[in-house]
Amino acid sequence: MTAGTRRRGSRAGRLRRRQMEIVGLIAVQAGLAAALAWWLAHDLLGNPNPVFAPTAAVGTIAAAIGKRTRRTVELLVGVGLGIAIGDGLVRLIGTGAWQTGIIVAFAIAIALGLVGRGGTVVSQVGGTAVLIATLSSSQRNLEIPRVVDAVTGSVVGLVVVALLLPLHPMRVLHRAAAPVFDALAAYLCDIETAMRTSDRNRARQALNGLRAMGPDVERLREALSGAEEVVTVAPARWHWRRHVEHYDRGVNYLVRVIDDSRALARRSATMIQYQEKLPGHLPDAVAALAEAIRQLHRETRADKPHERTRRHALRAADEAGRAMATGLQNFGVTTATQVRVTASDLLRATGCSADEANRQVRQTARHAEQAASAEG
Repeated sequence: MTAGTRRRGSRAGRLRRRQMEIVGLIAVQAGLAAALAWWLAHDLLGNPNPVFAPTAAVGTIAAAIGKRTRRTVELLVGVGLGIAIGDGLVRLIGTGAWQTGIIVAFAIAIALGLVGRGGTVVSQVGGTAVLIATLSSSQRNLEIPRVVDAVTGSVVGLVVVALLLPLHPMRVLHRAAAPVFDALAAYLCDIETAMRTSDRNRARQALNGLRAMGPDVERLREALSGAEEVVTVAPARWHWRRHVEHYDRGVNYLVRVIDDSRALARRSATMIQYQEKLPGHLPDAVAALAEAIRQLHRETRADKPHERTRRHALRAADEAGRAMATGLQNFGVTTATQVRVTASDLLRATGCSADEANRQVRQTARHAEQAASAEG
């Protein structure tokens, strides 16, 4: 078993454990919300058959983390629209098999015309229209219980996720971010090793691994969306807002660093393929980038200043400048330039402005190149 295979297996195991923890909490949230919604609708509001209240509550909880508030609004809009369309058409054409087909067709068409795509609004419009068309002949006044159940279930769902059992935003973020940071640092180390050993295949394997990071990045974005939702609606989590904002900034630039690293792996492989001059300063620069990623992860988790991350990023720029002084060839120059681009994006992930990050990297690389040339 190769080191890469073991690494992927270990990452997959950790990811499953993290996912199971979140799944367990969401399952408990859904069960509690369903029970509370049924109790409120049946015992307090007097609905003898409150099926839709727990259904709405579970629908709110089961929505993707970060989309629950929007899902609740869409659910209520869909129910209201479905009632309006269904009730209006029942009064106009009556009930029956063909009437049900026409009512549902009109309801879905109108909903799609309004929202432009499928989703909660459309499904709720269609479901409510079916309910009105099929049951209005045997049961009167379905509209009010349906709306009350929808409101009750949705509100209960939001109360559970906001007040009773809110997710811890930083735990969600840390669990989603760890695989991204770990994998990115590991692939940069693979690029470093490929340079030191002139192993083009290893550089290409690193490139393939970086290209395959999309699902991990998407999970991190979803976790960030969920954390932003929690710190917005859950009073007990409001004090984490600043931390989540820092994560938001860092994640945006971390994605850019992943793109930078793909370009770095591709150019490194090409440089090795053409057997260009490869001074030790280049792999040293990539090693500094990998250490900057590790340090960024540590400092972000601990909510500490990013001085060490910046120091490693600038060390990468320094080594890139020294490599330039050795007289690199075509692909070597583009590789060193890519190191500088990556270092700049890492500085921006720590809070530096674009101008300041570019200035520091450019100045550091220039001074290093001049010093190396003078020494030579």
